[in-house]
Amino acid sequence: MAKRASQCQLTSLMYIALLVIISFFSSSLAISLSKGEFKDNFNIMWSEDHFKTSDDGQIWYLSLDKETGCGFQTKQRYRFGWFSMKMKLVGGDSAGVVTAYYMCSENGAGPTRDELDFEFLGNRTGQPYLIQTNIYKNGTGGREMRHMLWFDPTKDFHTYSIRWNYHEIVFFVDRVPMRVSKNNGQPNNFFPDEKPMYLFSSIWNADDWATRGGLEKTDWKNAPFVSTYKDFSVDGCQWEDPYPPCVSTTSENWWDQYPAWHLSDSEKLDFAWVQRNLVIYDYCQDTKRYPALPEECSLSPWD
Repeated sequence: MAKRASQCQLTSLMYIALLVIISFFSSSLAISLSKGEFKDNFNIMWSEDHFKTSDDGQIWYLSLDKETGCGFQTKQRYRFGWFSMKMKLVGGDSAGVVTAYYMCSENGAGPTRDELDFEFLGNRTGQPYLIQTNIYKNGTGGREMRHMLWFDPTKDFHTYSIRWNYHEIVFFVDRVPMRVSKNNGQPNNFFPDEKPMYLFSSIWNADDWATRGGLEKTDWKNAPFVSTYKDFSVDGCQWEDPYPPCVSTTSENWWDQYPAWHLSDSEKLDFAWVQRNLVIYDYCQDTKRYPALPEECSLSPWD
């Protein structure tokens, strides 16, 4: 009887120990999947006093007043991958205010930079936000598209992402493809595929152009204007000098495999809906601006 009791006690102790081990590894896994605090991924570019975080470091705030805005950038550069951020935009009367989330090969607006832009154009209260996207290769842009959104981006967080590989660049909002830019597989002057890029975000005053072409000016009585961020996520090829692992496509990662070279069937359905309902401006349709359309406009986003 005593032996049986001893065995039961031993079994109970082993069960408790197993629960402790499972709990430990589950906790470790959760920590390993954490996106980390702001300081783990970013540096402030300017006006550190216009930057704040939540107590746990997981939510970040950039503010703009009449004196200055603020911006941050990643510590690392990347070439190809999936890049994502959750953002809540400036609420209320935000005319003239631009919040940007973008990738760029340089710290400044250099003459030979490559760049992939999300720009969120503020507006008067009650009027919709517009998203402007643009692509630069070797310092040349002029590839703007503008879209409406199907929700109010100031009420809650929404996810803004870029999927970038050698074959295409796709801008997503909440996993819905908003814009698709294809490569032609040859040396060209329109598809950035060579230079690694940092990720940036910033808020600044652009009332000379941002809202109704500059007709609507920033109302500084509403300052400070605050944009909010969380859940930054990168699944990409981190650039390492002098011999980076991402000098060419390897097909080792999901974003660099054949299914990610094209829109999926469900993504094509979403993209068709966007094309029908949300496009405000497409440079490839602007024959007044471009009597001879740029070369990339002949490439189908559906291929």
